[in-house]
Amino acid sequence: MRSRWLSLLVVSALALSACSDSDTSWKSPGSGTSGGPAESKKIPISSPADGAKDVSTALDLVFNAPESAEVTLKDASGATITGNAVDQQPSKSASSASPAGPSAEASAPAADGVHWVPDKQLKWATEYTATVKADGATGEVKFTTMAKPSNLVRVTSQVGDNQVVGVGMPMILNFANDVPKDARAAVQRRLFMSSDPPQEGSWNWFSAKEVHYRPREYWQAGTKLKLRAALGGVSLGNKSYAQQDLTVDATVGKRLIMEADNATKKMTVTEDGVVLKTMPISLGKPSNPSDSGNFIVMVKNEWEWFDSSTYGVPVDSPDGYRTKVQFPQRITWSGQYIHAAPWSVSDQGKRNVSHGCVNISLELGQWLYGVTHIGDPVIVKGTEERVKYGDGWTDWELSWDQYVKGSAL
Repeated sequence: MRSRWLSLLVVSALALSACSDSDTSWKSPGSGTSGGPAESKKIPISSPADGAKDVSTALDLVFNAPESAEVTLKDASGATITGNAVDQQPSKSASSASPAGPSAEASAPAADGVHWVPDKQLKWATEYTATVKADGATGEVKFTTMAKPSNLVRVTSQVGDNQVVGVGMPMILNFANDVPKDARAAVQRRLFMSSDPPQEGSWNWFSAKEVHYRPREYWQAGTKLKLRAALGGVSLGNKSYAQQDLTVDATVGKRLIMEADNATKKMTVTEDGVVLKTMPISLGKPSNPSDSGNFIVMVKNEWEWFDSSTYGVPVDSPDGYRTKVQFPQRITWSGQYIHAAPWSVSDQGKRNVSHGCVNISLELGQWLYGVTHIGDPVIVKGTEERVKYGDGWTDWELSWDQYVKGSAL
């Protein structure tokens, strides 16, 4: 991943009154309170404290002044680190790709003041000076970041940089260690997600090691996605810390949706609402039915070995198999795929004979493989079983109200 700046969601302007009656405190313009000389006015900086040690390299500079205040952050060598004020509850906001504008549904400003975040992770065990200026007032703090911890946790993204993804694809971050519940809000506040055009979305803790970001509805085709996970130095609980920041740029492809219907034994493939193909299919036989549900393509390969022994059925048993399968596209972790199955062509469109997968012909399997992307929605309906939540990227199995309850904020 490239370590560069991505758009941050900026909080709306704060309306602040005078902090005290002292001439040494900053007073908002028009407050009607006289002060001393401009150079004696001070802007309160509440975090970090002046002289603080062991400050996180995921700096959150909090000050009591207008959001438009000028912030300068320098290390001991005099090098300047740029940054921006940020929204402290980005997880329920509509995403915005504007680098300097509020989100379409920006949350209320933080009550404790303006939060300013640098564009990159700070260095370990390094002294910094932060200066805030606004309307003739100044605030300054010096602080030293923490030493490099021994327990650093790697954070990775399921979406690759510059990848084209399907309209159902969530942004997915994986943590090498479990993140306890009491650490998740702090993590989430450092996840800055934006989309162009803006679309409402939310983070959801899919598991202790995985957090997803999904829009309320499928992404619009052509949407530009940007993520900065400004996590380097954030506490992940149990005396562990995120190892590094992570940035991702991605693009949403066309609105390609596959819908498999057990009633008709057919799958319809549409692109931007236009039917591309309707194909005969064979789903899971009664003894091993396919799951119905809202899936997305998670993995696709030109071929894979399918081996029943991987889930406890010996290859040489009556229900066992070891077969090289062409054009498999995985939709559950338990082993449900769409794939070419030339051996069941005579059954396709008529009866279910698979071990739970969606069987199509070799020709159609190759065609489908050529038009899909990771994250394209697959809807299977009318079967005897429903997918278990978490068996695959089942984000779309939840209603929007259910999904946002998975946010730590």
